[in-house]
Amino acid sequence: MNIYRYEENPLITPEDVKPFHEGFEVIGAFNAGIAKYKDEILMLLRVAERPRSEQPNIVKAPIYNPATQAVDLVEFRTDDVRYDFSDPRVIRDVTQSAGFAYLTSLSYIRIARSKDGRRFTIDDKPFVYPSNPLEAFGVEDPRVTQIGDTYYIYFSVVSPVGIGESMVSTQDFVKVTHHGMIFCPDNKDVLIFPEKINGKYYALHRPTVKSIGSPEIWIAESDNLLHWGNHKHLLGLREGMWDGGRIGGGAVPFRTDKGWLELYHGATKEHRYCMGAVLLDLNDPSNVLARSGKPILEPDAGYEKNGFFGDVVFSCGALVEGDVVKIYYGVADTSMACAELSLQEIMDGLI
Repeated sequence: MNIYRYEENPLITPEDVKPFHEGFEVIGAFNAGIAKYKDEILMLLRVAERPRSEQPNIVKAPIYNPATQAVDLVEFRTDDVRYDFSDPRVIRDVTQSAGFAYLTSLSYIRIARSKDGRRFTIDDKPFVYPSNPLEAFGVEDPRVTQIGDTYYIYFSVVSPVGIGESMVSTQDFVKVTHHGMIFCPDNKDVLIFPEKINGKYYALHRPTVKSIGSPEIWIAESDNLLHWGNHKHLLGLREGMWDGGRIGGGAVPFRTDKGWLELYHGATKEHRYCMGAVLLDLNDPSNVLARSGKPILEPDAGYEKNGFFGDVVFSCGALVEGDVVKIYYGVADTSMACAELSLQEIMDGLI
């Protein structure tokens, strides 16, 4: 697979983003949904901000408070045996069987704009910010589906009751309509197809099972983009392969003459995240036609291997221009990058 990584990579780093919250630091600007609007390419960045701590033995968890519309901070001592701090992203309460956790950062969505897809300027304020109890721990990993003149933006929302998927829509990236939660906890990695198929809207989603089953990709259908049903299991893990630990949707599926092509992420049991592809039937996207035998993109560059959570490439959006697939992707849960691949080479690698 011939991969052209942009010389400007990483395109956006945490250092490029001014914190929105006083006393916080930006630790991630990554996993952006991608849209083309007028003459610009828009990155809908997931920006993760962490409260600074003056004491090395204190970790702070930020929580959005809908009643006050402010962020509260909960402090934890690192020597408190009730909590597990081994994952820098979370604080786990080991005394509870359900594994209750706090997040060490608060995420929201901010827009970065570009004329050439390489050099971006970042808006000063959030575009989508937590606004209700289901978003108390933040909003994460947006994707964007354009249908007509409307852009549907959906994202993971995190709170003490779990992780679900909520949606907003806009026609100008200024005025936003909130539609609420469209997939209840625990679920994430939702992708809505950009057109109706035989009179139905389709979406991919990834339930996070806690008993029987594995984190795999499902498909659902809807009449109105809000209420989803007829859920079917679509794609499973492959033991011993690059996608043997967990899988989930990546970029919004796009139409080819062979079928719908979905660029999805897969991880090993050691949490090494790569990107691959799956081909779905044009008239029945619940029918899997072929799948990547090997990753189309894997963490090789230094900025992909090293960061807040290394060995990760994770795309939430791509642009297709003829045979060129421009994959915008988060690297190491830290920054944003872009790589160009050949659509034909991706198709040739399907088995």
